[in-house]
Amino acid sequence: MSVKNLYIASLEPNSGSLIISMGIMELLKSRVHKLAFFKPIIKNISLPDSDIEFMIKHFNLEQTPESCRCFGLDEVETLLSEGKESIILERLFEQYHRLESEFDFVMIQGLDQASFSKTLSQNFNHIIAKNLQAPYISVINGKHKTHEQLIHEIDLERVSLKNEHVEQIALFVNRLDEAIYRRFTEEVIDQSTLTFFMEEIDELDRLSVAEVKHALECSLLVGEKKDLDRMIRHPKIAAMHLEHLLDRLEDNDLIIVPGDRLDIILTVLYANYSKDFPTISAILLTGGIIPPDNFLKLIGGINFLNIPILSVKSDTYQSALKVDSISASLHPEQNRKIALAIGAFMNAVNVDLLQERLRTAHSDIITPAMFEYTLYQRARSERKRIVLPESNDERILRAAEILLRRDAVDLILLGERTSVLHQANTLGLDISKATIIDPLTSPLMQQYIDSFYALRAHKGLSMNTAIDAMSHRTYFATMMVYSGDADGMVSGAVHTTQDTVLPALQIIKTLPEISLVSSLFFMCLDTKVLVYADCAINQDPSAPELAEIAIASAFSAKAFGIEPRIAMLSYSTGNSGHGDDVEKVREATHIVKERYPDLLIEGPIQYDAAIDPEVALIKLPNSPVAGQATIFIFPDLNTGNNTYKAVQRSSGAVAIGPVLQGLKKPVNDLSRGCEIADIVNTVLITAIQAQQSEKL
Repeated sequence: MSVKNLYIASLEPNSGSLIISMGIMELLKSRVHKLAFFKPIIKNISLPDSDIEFMIKHFNLEQTPESCRCFGLDEVETLLSEGKESIILERLFEQYHRLESEFDFVMIQGLDQASFSKTLSQNFNHIIAKNLQAPYISVINGKHKTHEQLIHEIDLERVSLKNEHVEQIALFVNRLDEAIYRRFTEEVIDQSTLTFFMEEIDELDRLSVAEVKHALECSLLVGEKKDLDRMIRHPKIAAMHLEHLLDRLEDNDLIIVPGDRLDIILTVLYANYSKDFPTISAILLTGGIIPPDNFLKLIGGINFLNIPILSVKSDTYQSALKVDSISASLHPEQNRKIALAIGAFMNAVNVDLLQERLRTAHSDIITPAMFEYTLYQRARSERKRIVLPESNDERILRAAEILLRRDAVDLILLGERTSVLHQANTLGLDISKATIIDPLTSPLMQQYIDSFYALRAHKGLSMNTAIDAMSHRTYFATMMVYSGDADGMVSGAVHTTQDTVLPALQIIKTLPEISLVSSLFFMCLDTKVLVYADCAINQDPSAPELAEIAIASAFSAKAFGIEPRIAMLSYSTGNSGHGDDVEKVREATHIVKERYPDLLIEGPIQYDAAIDPEVALIKLPNSPVAGQATIFIFPDLNTGNNTYKAVQRSSGAVAIGPVLQGLKKPVNDLSRGCEIADIVNTVLITAIQAQQSEKL
């Protein structure tokens, strides 16, 4: 089986999501060795969740209840109201990926959408499923709804999932009235999404005697545990004359009676035995009154007695109200009810088709939250030391605290120790895990001056100039990276791009196969991450330089899990246009193909043909890149810089960068208008680049 998860959720409560989850688990358990159940959000985190308890016990899952859940509904709605959806997704990723690493398949069941606040404009289950790359099964409650209403709900659900780019592999319309069920099963339904219809089964919506016993904390006076599996059709108070009671008895009644009404108890027992009267499910004795021992001895000696008799402390009226408030649910010990539910599921589905959809389901979606989570995980897997020379900037300190608390990297802050700690304390930040180095008093200073002088003396650098250079923190930090005292540097929140890049070019220098430093942005769109280059460094690259930017971008993309499919952008596609600008792109494409024939590259190509499959079919129908490009190489800085900003501002994309590429060791430049999240992401990327540079 190719997929490792599946998301099941309903729009309304009491739609039967648990039955669908149970049915899918039954199908999977013969094919999957280790199954896990995950309910990301439950109504009350402080109380046991009945669905979780059922799944663990019925399927004998190797899980604790805590591993099956992540949030209570109140906390989620609070975070959403504060605009902190990213925190929710981050914690969900952590919990889910722990399960994914331990189990072969994770069955995910969402809380019904109606339980969320009405102010929530989107279906939050769809958002979670998209971010977990989970194929989706929708469950619609058909009870008391017309055919037209259900058709409308089915269409809305399909459209909503499509808009969220979630793969819907099946849809269940459950609890249908008999006439509506017949109409659906006789119609030809669009099966582009597998759609299954399930009729309402009254018994599944009935309470069992065991549920009443558990909910009211009853004691069992007479009967055996196996008798508690009986279903209750009607709870009925018996406090009338016997002749009136006998007229009102119905099959599967729960008789609620004060514990001192021995006459009624005997009448009900004998009526149950009689072939001319209905069969009773149980008797509930109220008021905490237990019949005398001699009476219990009398009825205990009746060999035909098979009705469980329960006792509860509350009075008759209160007991009846409590019974009426209990919602029927599945429990592991309800073998008859479970068998009925599984039978209904198996009768409704085409097992072969459903299993085929599960087998072939896939998702290439990468959301911004997923990409950022991956950055944390990759950085944490092999910790690196990143030096930040701008510790006097508040944003740097706030970002440093986040990174240290997330335990993702080791940080070195440059500055006077007392001053740095004082500013952090003033801001209420804890940066105690960071290493703080004052370049002016550091024993490394003279070593770095000598090394820099040795590196640049042949270029005419004097010792005094070397001393002056090392007084600048960006030079000192770059020497830390060069000397192996740090693994990477991030600067630019205060300094210019030249202040950051020039020391790197002078000291660290470029890789042997790359002659220039370039930049890229990771453009995190709603469902994909694209690479844009060069958008920050090279103003008007030549054809050979453009080729190097494309090659470096391909290596960078691959290092971050993005399959390189390079679009060399121009105002012309294929052979449709001519001119110096087009020829430059065409020549650059040719150079890349000669140097790296295995790279997928297309150029010249227009942006629409590179990203839109429908346009690609018209303009370049046989291209392996057109319509599915992941790397966009712009012909000059003017085009690249404006395009990334236009996409960022107009689409709400998260732009991570600029990320410098081509250096032997990683140094990255921030925008002086950067936000805290930009700094955090750039540090994580630098740490991952440092991991990669060690492997070169």
